[in-house]
Amino acid sequence: MEHETFLIESDSQDKLRSYQQSSIPFLSKISPGIYWSLLLLSIGLIAYYQIFAPDWNYSDVLRINSFTLLIWITVLFFSSIVSSYSKNYLRGFKFQNRFTILSFGFTLSVMLFVMANHVLLLISSWLAMGIFMAKLIGVNKTWGEAKEAEKFTLKYFLAGSFFLSVGVLILSYSTNNFSLTFLMELSEVDSSSLFFISSVLIIIAAIIQSAIFPFHKWLLSAMTSPTPASALMHAGFVNGSGILLTLFAPLLIVSNSLWILFIIGGVTAILAQFMKLIQVNVKHKLACSTIAQMGFMIMQCGLGFFNAAVAHLILHGFYKAYLFLSSGEHIAQTFPRETPRIRITFPQAIVVVVFGILGALLFSLLTGKTNLTDSSVFLTLIVAITVGQATYNIVKENSLTYLQKFAVSGGIFIAGISVYALVFNGITRLMSEMPMIQQPQILNPLEIIFGVIFLIGFFIMKLGVHTRLPWLYVRLLNLSQPYRKTIHYYKK
Repeated sequence: MEHETFLIESDSQDKLRSYQQSSIPFLSKISPGIYWSLLLLSIGLIAYYQIFAPDWNYSDVLRINSFTLLIWITVLFFSSIVSSYSKNYLRGFKFQNRFTILSFGFTLSVMLFVMANHVLLLISSWLAMGIFMAKLIGVNKTWGEAKEAEKFTLKYFLAGSFFLSVGVLILSYSTNNFSLTFLMELSEVDSSSLFFISSVLIIIAAIIQSAIFPFHKWLLSAMTSPTPASALMHAGFVNGSGILLTLFAPLLIVSNSLWILFIIGGVTAILAQFMKLIQVNVKHKLACSTIAQMGFMIMQCGLGFFNAAVAHLILHGFYKAYLFLSSGEHIAQTFPRETPRIRITFPQAIVVVVFGILGALLFSLLTGKTNLTDSSVFLTLIVAITVGQATYNIVKENSLTYLQKFAVSGGIFIAGISVYALVFNGITRLMSEMPMIQQPQILNPLEIIFGVIFLIGFFIMKLGVHTRLPWLYVRLLNLSQPYRKTIHYYKK
């Protein structure tokens, strides 16, 4: 036993010594500096653009505006953080240079996608995003499961690119024009049956990339990617559908296809939240959380608030990148625990309801969403639920006095909603050149019925009803399983 212990300790020391002596590849050393320099340049460009409003359109092929620069800043910030983190995190990793090259290719493809004005360039950059991300998922070429995950996810990304290509080219060939700007201007004044078909195909491409149900399995199967690649995927890649839908907002609105986004997004948000509750793996919990957040983002697009969707994807990117890069601080596997049930007294319930309503009113006041007869009511309802949930967590905290609970609840919801409203209004201003980025829809019976179903599902989840229904638990567990070849398939 002592001899075995000595061998283990000796092996560990050899690995540590090998890590300390390993050098960081040249590309990994310089990539953070390149990313941070490009980020500073983009910040300078957006400031210049806001002051002088130049016309940066190049032969109907490239187009740079405030929205373009906003997404550049976002993706470059995430890439800068991930690159700086991975420089030492992946030190000694055999494929560190490969990771650096693929990450750089992915970042450039996103930047190219958001400034593309020619549909062929748009399609090509969307395809490149998927290929680079699949390669990042399978960056470890010596790991069988990683190679299977790469092949599995690439099938989804190629399918998404195919649907996007068909949907966009239908528009281009029917109008004999390949300029995205022209196609969206035409969509604002004209409508045809082809518009709806094109919209549905573009929606399919978007929901595949965002892992929206029933295309969610690829994200659950992508756990073979290194943590920095996962951060880049969850903070940038899955959010790309929000950008895509924003670019085609006039087409989606005129073709009356927003209800598809609203329903699919709502179903995904509830299902993924349920699936998250039964996961025992940290990365799978984060994946289900991402799927749920993408559901909310798609739902916002379905409400006609593409500006809210972009604000959501940016804030989600910051939040999820942090969670993935700090996931090593958490235990990778835990035993399932009983979901805590909501137990609340009547006075506490009153406080939760009052703060929820006040939060919704403050959000409406700061953002101008005061109309109760259109889809903006759903945005304020989601804010009310969020504030109510945060208030519930505070009022149940036994370490605080009643006065402290009241003060903390008020301070959090005022500060939180004010910051969100500031971000929302700022992004809306930067997107002002984009057509139809905020078009509230008149409420119809279908949306009202589904909204009620959404609320019922939310409260069923919070009350833990699914834990008392074995058939539902098993069904959710099966839905959240990754592709079988990506987990313990190759035995050594």
